[in-house]
Amino acid sequence: MYETSDFRKGLKIMLEGKPYVIVDFQHVKPGKGNQFTRTKLRNMLTGQNLESTFKSGEKFEVPNVENKEMSFLYKDDTGYNFMSQETFEQIAMSEEDLGEAKYYLTENLKVVILFYNEKAVACDVPKAVNLTVAQTDPGIKGDRVTGATKPATMETGLTVGVPLHINEGDVLRIDTSTGEYVERVSQK
Repeated sequence: MYETSDFRKGLKIMLEGKPYVIVDFQHVKPGKGNQFTRTKLRNMLTGQNLESTFKSGEKFEVPNVENKEMSFLYKDDTGYNFMSQETFEQIAMSEEDLGEAKYYLTENLKVVILFYNEKAVACDVPKAVNLTVAQTDPGIKGDRVTGATKPATMETGLTVGVPLHINEGDVLRIDTSTGEYVERVSQK
């Protein structure tokens, strides 16, 4: 059983008989009245978002989910395809099931797929991934100190604000929890 004090991003809870994952939350202590927690939840089965408020101390069941480590293979018209490294079983997931994770998937990336009642419902990607810059304005030599950023589109379609000296073909480390640039891993 979880309580509202256990809430954190990514926590999975049962609400009204359905599994949800917490996308965002905020503990609120009003000057008058009891504490409560505002949450943004995503239904793990339908992908539908829900905003809800819970009283402090409310209890929630733990959903029966199973985690399997898999590798991303490729994207085709059936969806995003993954393979288990142990059993070589392959599954396909839709864009809706993946949510924001689709922007971080590169070939052979190891991810954790969440199964609920034998159905793949979510994908957990590593904390940071390396992506190649597919399109950005040319870098300006010597403009490295200002802290200014420019938009860059990565190989997966993700758009990230990057420093001005970044060029197309550079490999960047991207934080998957925020979608922000961390560092340049290698140059073209």
